[in-house]
Amino acid sequence: MDERTDEDLMLAYAKGDLIAFEVLYGRHRAMLYRFLLRTLRNRADADEMFQETWSRLIRARARYRAQARFTTWLLQIAHNLARDRFRRQRPHLARAEAEAVLDRLAAPERDQPERVLSEFEQRRRLQLAMEELPPEQRMAFLLRVEAGLGLEEIGAVTGVGRETVKSRLRYALTRMRARFAP
Repeated sequence: MDERTDEDLMLAYAKGDLIAFEVLYGRHRAMLYRFLLRTLRNRADADEMFQETWSRLIRARARYRAQARFTTWLLQIAHNLARDRFRRQRPHLARAEAEAVLDRLAAPERDQPERVLSEFEQRRRLQLAMEELPPEQRMAFLLRVEAGLGLEEIGAVTGVGRETVKSRLRYALTRMRARFAP
């Protein structure tokens, strides 16, 4: 297992170390894909943006500077691609499509049917609640929850100030709590 930091790995990759790229890809592919799938809400679009994000990273490797966390830089690339996609075409995922994506998620066989149904229902409700958030709030929420970014890092990815990020997160959490209130 490679114990170098993400930033050191990216700098090594920029100098031609292909193993460093493989380690970075292995560390971040799942998080990036979940982020894109929840952001774009369409598996085909997420697949396309996932590939494009890594392609852009590869093309920009020589320009990489370790001024921020690698994940911040990676998610900024993905965010910019998603934002451009939203500008070109308004997202129009129906609830039925969201439910179909969640239906395809395989649950571990060892779980009891009642537990699987309960967890599925909770995931479904969470996904639907996230879809109802305005895009800016959903993006901030996903960057915080999925990627574990802090306020400054979310601001760096989305290009807004810390207070704007706090506001978006606060409104997103308020909407989410209201959705799940009894």
